[in-house]
Amino acid sequence: MDYAALIKEMGRGARGARDLPREQAQALFGAMLDGQVPDMELGAMLIALRVKGESADEVAGFLAAMGARTAAMQAPAGPRTVLLPSFNGARKQANLMPLVALLLAREGVPALIFGRHDFDSRHSPFELLYALGLPQSATLADAERRLAAERLAVLPLQTLNPGLNSLMALRPRLGVRNSSHSLAKLLDPFPAGRAVRVVAVTHPEYLDSMAAALPGLTAGGGRALLMRASEGEAYAHLRRKAHLIGFQDGAAAPLHAPDTTDLDWPLSPACAPAENAALIRAMLAGTETVPPRVAEQVAVLKLLATN
Repeated sequence: MDYAALIKEMGRGARGARDLPREQAQALFGAMLDGQVPDMELGAMLIALRVKGESADEVAGFLAAMGARTAAMQAPAGPRTVLLPSFNGARKQANLMPLVALLLAREGVPALIFGRHDFDSRHSPFELLYALGLPQSATLADAERRLAAERLAVLPLQTLNPGLNSLMALRPRLGVRNSSHSLAKLLDPFPAGRAVRVVAVTHPEYLDSMAAALPGLTAGGGRALLMRASEGEAYAHLRRKAHLIGFQDGAAAPLHAPDTTDLDWPLSPACAPAENAALIRAMLAGTETVPPRVAEQVAVLKLLATN
């Protein structure tokens, strides 16, 4: 593969760069995931893609390459498994992503949390999960067993897709995120139609790009929820207007009535794992109130998982 020629096409800036056709994008991202691209060329192309943005054909090609290299898991019987990617952690407020998973499991809806963490400035979601008695599974088989028996499992991204994990690990070295960070939110290790992707975005422009990709990914029985995130984690923003867009069988699904008002909801500063875990336990026990936006998110996910 002529990497210099590809860099010349993609590296002309936001206005002058050219997009790659789907087949070429798939081959390129496959080479990236397989560790075949030299470091200098890899860094140049990742930055070029960040500057110009990925086209729809490029995203489709990247997704095909990622899917071909993602470990396959057996889906538990019953409702579809909700996929909760976690890559950020807590910075200024408690992380309630595990609360979403635990509330779903309580309702009989399986949830798989997966991801990685490399932010020195944030509390790790996996330390929080451990404090809640939810350690990472060492193998796919153990995660499958936990999903079937307990309706909840945690996996490191490394186990599901080592190449994608390696690309995401470049963020501290490059100083910025790259295409892999968006693609990881769309990862699905289960047979077609047996999962609900939770695609949580922080920046409004990504709502449009993800909304364009999800119809194709949910065709043939798939399900997804596109939503505004809290600090990049997969739980609804506790104060902003509700923005929950469901996708079913290739089309947007009106599962949540439009909410045009912000909420004056108090944000807990309990970011440290032990304090954060105690808050989540209190919400599960009913001694603290589950935030309305989280309750709405869980209700929509249950509909997507069971309908």
